[in-house]
Formats: sequence, C-alpha cells, structure tokens
Amino acid sequence: MTPSKKICNLDRLLAVRADARQRGRVVVHCHGCFDIVHPGHIQHLQYARSLGDELVVTVSADSHVNKGVDRPLIPDDLRAASLAALECVDWVYVNPDPTALELLEKLQPDIYVKGKEYERNADPRFLAERDAVQNHGGRVIFSSGEVVYSSTALINSIQGRDVFHDEKVSRYCEKFDLANSSLQRLIGDFRKHKILVIGDYILDRYLFCDATGVAGEGPMMALRHLQSKDFDGGAAVIALHLAGLGAKASLLTSLADDSESNQIQLRLNAAGVTVDSSSHRRNIVTKSRYLVDQTKLFKVDEGTPDPIDSAIQRRLAQSILVAAQDASAVIFADFGYGLITESLLAEILPPLRKMVPILTADVSGRQSSLLRFKSVDLLCPTEREMRETLQDFSSGLGAVVWGLLASTGAKQAMITLGKQGLVTFARPQNPGGRLISEYLPALSNRVVDPLGCGDALLATASLTLAAGGSLHAAAYLGSLAAAIAVEQLGNQPISADQLRSAIETRDRAAVRLAS
Repeated sequence: MTPSKKICNLDRLLAVRADARQRGRVVVHCHGCFDIVHPGHIQHLQYARSLGDELVVTVSADSHVNKGVDRPLIPDDLRAASLAALECVDWVYVNPDPTALELLEKLQPDIYVKGKEYERNADPRFLAERDAVQNHGGRVIFSSGEVVYSSTALINSIQGRDVFHDEKVSRYCEKFDLANSSLQRLIGDFRKHKILVIGDYILDRYLFCDATGVAGEGPMMALRHLQSKDFDGGAAVIALHLAGLGAKASLLTSLADDSESNQIQLRLNAAGVTVDSSSHRRNIVTKSRYLVDQTKLFKVDEGTPDPIDSAIQRRLAQSILVAAQDASAVIFADFGYGLITESLLAEILPPLRKMVPILTADVSGRQSSLLRFKSVDLLCPTEREMRETLQDFSSGLGAVVWGLLASTGAKQAMITLGKQGLVTFARPQNPGGRLISEYLPALSNRVVDPLGCGDALLATASLTLAAGGSLHAAAYLGSLAAAIAVEQLGNQPISADQLRSAIETRDRAAVRLAS
C-alpha cells in the first residue's frame, strides 16, 4: 500500500478496526506528537508492530501540541506522511482531540503501546487513556526505551527561526483560499463599514530615561528622564486602528471633565474617530512605563475603577443603541475600569444582537470577565486570560475553549498564544460535533514592543468579519496587523497601506517557497 493510502479519516479507521475484529486480527495502537521522527520513534513503532497484525499510529493535531514556542515544528499532515512512509506502520490518523482518550473509546485497540517513561506516570490524562483501553478488554504495554531521543531536545538544538514557519503559513493561506487578490479586496471594502468601539480609555505614557547608576541613598537604580511620549490606549487605540484601516470609527468611552480629556477628544477626532464620552471619571487612567533605550524597566498605574451609576448607565445604553443603528460591528474592549458593567451588558446586548451583524469582545485585567459577553460572534482573549476566567489551568486548550463558548454562547474564538501565534475555534455545525480549530503561527519577524498587538488583532479581525471575511481571513489579517504593531515602539495605530504591504511581503515569501 502506498503511504498516501495509509492516511485515513476516522470513519475509515473505525472500518479497518471492525474488519480486523471480524477476522481475528490484533490491532496495536500508538499515539503521540512525532514532531521529528527519530531512531527512538522507529524502534518504538517496530516493537509495537511486532505485538500484533496491524499498527495504527495517531498524531496529535497542531492545535493540541503544547510543547512550547514554535511547536509543532512540522505541520500535522507532514508528520502523518512521514509516519505513513514507514513500512511497519499500517494506518495513520491525525487526531483532532486534546488527548487520545476519545479515540481510544471508539477504536478499542487490542494493545496500546506507550514509551517506557509512562510505566510509572501518574498524569491523569494518561491514566484515563489506560483505563479506557483496559475497560474494553485491551492491554497497555510499555516499549523498552533502549534508544532514547527527544524531539523537543532535537528541536531546541536547532538555532534560529522555525524552518517550517513559512510552510505552515503558506498551507494555512492555501487551505482557506486567502489569495493576495481576495485579501486586498477585503481591505478595500473596509471603508464601507462603520464600527462602534465601547470601552475604557487609557493613556499609555512612555518615559525614556538614561540609567545613571545606583542611587546614593539606597540600592536602587538611578534614572535621568530624557523625554516622554503619550499614546492613546485602551479602547481608543482600537478605534484608531479602525480609522487607519479606512473604516468609519466611533468610540464610546469614559473620560474626565477636564482640559486633558478635551485634548484627547480633539486628538481622536483629528485622527478620524468620532468620540462620545460619559465624562464621569475623576481622572484619566494613565499607565506610565519607564524605559532605558527600548527596555521597559517598570510600570506605574494611575487611576482606579470608576463604575457608572444607574443614571449614567441609562444614558450610555441609549447612546450605544443610537450609535449602533448603522454599524456593521460593535467591539467591546473591557479593561476593567468601570465603563462596561454586567448590568449595562444585560441591557444592551439583546437589542444589539438584533441590530448589528457582528459583535466581538476582549478583556484585559482582573476586574473584567469574558463571561459577561453573551452570544457574541467572536471572543479574542489570550490563553492566560481565558484560563484565569474559567479557573482552569490544567485542561487541554480545546476543552477550555469549549467551556468558554458553552458559558457565553459565543460563536467563535481566537485564542492568542504569544510568540506561538493563535488558534481559531468555531462551533461545530452539527449538534454534538467537535470544535473546529485551526492553528496559525505568529507572523512577526521581530518583537520591539508587545504593547497593543492584541488590540490591533481585535480591531482588524472584527473589521474583516464585518466586511464579510471568514474567521480564517480575520485571523490572518489580524495576525498581520499584530505583527506590524509589535514591531513598533509604543501603541501606534496601523494603516491600510501597512497591511497591504505586509500581505505583499507574505505573498512574495510564498512564491519563493513554492519555487
């Protein structure tokens, strides 16, 4: 049998198992990441094949390989192809679940082979897999482990950037038909849409300093202030990104009733953002970061949560519903400073759901919660924010996202993984089906300042959805926007021209890869 015919879907795999059972043949199963197939893997698989008549090898899908930054090194379809090329392997399947447990319940192998290191392993995930095998009359056998290699150690020894990075990105674009021309058309359509942003205003202040040594009065660093630069942050920079991308951006936020707030409003208006402020804050929330060269030494936060009262809430709710009447999308950006409350959301989300095609949301800070945003189209948190919200730090990523979507009724999620990139999740089309997940590596070439890259992602992804783009187009353009933002110092809005240029650069890289 040719290697390509060994790679099968779940229905084919279960049919193979049923046929083997009927003919009295012993099915052996191995499961793992197999990021680099090395001599230890080959010995392990040869040993497993010697125990029975047919060897099934299942591979963890890309979105469930949680082994650190830039893993997996090799995409799951190529890992499957490598295993299928081995003579000792009869069948290969890419497993979309976080562990092999669900598959083991269905496949019910006669023998499940694990490495020697699992013999005394108390990991509850492995114990559940072991019990599933034994409950169906199978056996768990541990291979000898005489030849010891580690894919992780081998990959960590490779210096420089992930050599398969461009391949992964190219495959993602090809799979979802993200051609240069279609992406450019989407960007051209951005100008047709009005987007309303609701959230807290934050002033991001950068204080550039020179390190002069150690202070004389105590063991602390002495700095000499050189200059300061202010950036409009929080929900304001999301609106600025939208305006820079060509959309009609409106911002409903909370400022104070003072001259500084007036200057902020004039500055945002000049950048193309229409501003409606509650003006209930006592002072502007300011986050001051002290830098020497481009290294941030520490941050000082000024401003506390200023929750709105019932009278302000009524006015805000009315203003939001009026502003949203002709909007293509509403973006909620809750930074935990009191503008977005649970009672406000309960009042406005049901009518907004009927009025506005796209609702998206993200949070930042311990005072905010993803669980407040019911029935939105997209949630866009970091993995840490999501796990902290659900207080789940041990389950697989897919299981935690399932809990998030079930708790909120959200349709889709983009979970950002820092330097690893992001994973998109969409609800299954059929009741009882699995979440549909796709992994996209980070697209930045260098990191200058990570501040605000999530805001650029949220703004661009939301605008892409509003313009009729798919979740995967939104993830790709959002990741490009984040890559532009992360390569700039400070919270600077991106532009449509920058995004177009980034697409062209990526397209040229894909052409070089193909040739």
